[in-house]
Amino acid sequence: MMLMVIHLLQLLLLSPEAESSQFHNPNCADGRHTITHLFEWKWSDIAQECERFLGPYGYCGVQVSPPNENRVVTSPNRPWWERYQPVSYKLVTRSGNDQQFRDMVDRCNRQNIRIYVDVVMNHMTGSGGSGQGTGGSQWDGNSLSFPGVPFSSWDFNDASTCSTSDLNIHNYQNVQEVRNCRLVSLLDLRLSKDYVRTKVTEYLNYLIDIGVAGFRFDAAKHMWPEDLRVITGQLKNLNTKYFPSGSKPFIYQEVIDMGNEPIKMSEYFGTGRVTNFIYGAKLSPVFRNQNQAKWLVNWGEGWGMPSSTDVIVFIDNHDNQRGHGAGGAVLTFRDSRRYKMATAFMLAHPYGFTRVMSSYYWDVNYVNGNDANDWIGPPTNGDMSIKDVIVNSDLSCGNGWICEHRWRQIYNMVAFRNVVFGTSLVNWWDNGNYQIAFSRGNKGFIVFNLESYNLNTRLQTGLPAGQYCDVISGNYDNGACTGSSVIVSSDGTANFYIPASAEDPMIAIHIGAKVGEPKKVTT
Repeated sequence: MMLMVIHLLQLLLLSPEAESSQFHNPNCADGRHTITHLFEWKWSDIAQECERFLGPYGYCGVQVSPPNENRVVTSPNRPWWERYQPVSYKLVTRSGNDQQFRDMVDRCNRQNIRIYVDVVMNHMTGSGGSGQGTGGSQWDGNSLSFPGVPFSSWDFNDASTCSTSDLNIHNYQNVQEVRNCRLVSLLDLRLSKDYVRTKVTEYLNYLIDIGVAGFRFDAAKHMWPEDLRVITGQLKNLNTKYFPSGSKPFIYQEVIDMGNEPIKMSEYFGTGRVTNFIYGAKLSPVFRNQNQAKWLVNWGEGWGMPSSTDVIVFIDNHDNQRGHGAGGAVLTFRDSRRYKMATAFMLAHPYGFTRVMSSYYWDVNYVNGNDANDWIGPPTNGDMSIKDVIVNSDLSCGNGWICEHRWRQIYNMVAFRNVVFGTSLVNWWDNGNYQIAFSRGNKGFIVFNLESYNLNTRLQTGLPAGQYCDVISGNYDNGACTGSSVIVSSDGTANFYIPASAEDPMIAIHIGAKVGEPKKVTT
């Protein structure tokens, strides 16, 4: 009998269900539940941001741009996408070198802010061309030579595995083509080969040793799940200097699955969570008044999306805010009023693990419906080095950095999520159209008015009686509200008035911003 039990336990441990959970934990410090993507920031600036803002304001972590050596692209002049053309796995980019990366990871971990690395392992540079990478390594896209790793022509998919005449992907309905051919001419690594897997794994384990908490796998849809399973199976546990013994890296994989292609998000649950592009694409029209807000009553799985524990969710990312990646226009910082509302809904709702975008500004130039300036890289100095992130007295950023993660309506909702985490969505209310409200257990309540007329009604909040600060219009500082406040009666109800013309037509209250009680940023 004992042998049978042991055998059954072994089968369970090897089953996809058991395996699927080991890379799903974000490894956040207690009471922190949201990360931000500091897109194209320097390591030194991220380290400072962990200390001066992200730690004190309750964020969990930062997704950083690819830290490994990349191709230097001068035409167009240093675009953001050069970071997605690897030359080697040495930690040298415009964001900083190996030592600066290590310093950032250590300083951020000391503030309970985790670092998640954007990993490019599907490919190297584009075909053709040659030169030196950001770390000085030679590369040749014609002969497929990358001595900085080293990789040679033997390490890439070719005509023996890709059936298209130019080795590029043309048909996204053909699974073999999507995973064995070149994505926009980028040299496709043969991840089925042990040597290639070993070099990639060495890179990931090097980052784990430094102290990162996990990885975003770029272009995961273009890699075979079986190859990713082998690679992730060889990853070390996280550094015990910062994490409990036995902790596994958090993995979330870029799988753009809008439901019209054969490759599905569910194929990748065995190696971590997936990036749910449906989320922002479906939520943005609601906050543009193109789909009634009342339908959000069963948002998440009820809309045909994967389990909450299998996804990372976001309104926009560095691709789709430029019109790439998922089809349809998502809300971005350019429509800040609606963007703040959609982000607040995301942070208030229990579905998924949340990521907030932090962008830089560029001038759009629409030609035939597409932004001809979608390539523009981060703010730079005259020598094309990345500009410092300047912080103003009102917490906003300068030097061309947008810093949505510093907007009051967003950082206060990060705190809201921390306070209400683990509670259910209850007390749903809607007016049958574009006014909605809901509670998170007995800890938080939020109301939205997307109508062209004022909202003025009494609603059940589920909260204890008392005075609460509206964390959208202001903060809870020194025992008082800097914005408006809401009085909750002994029966849990409160009156809400939201003019249609309000700067932010929403109100959010929670027990961490209750007058007379200690302020809570994290639980």
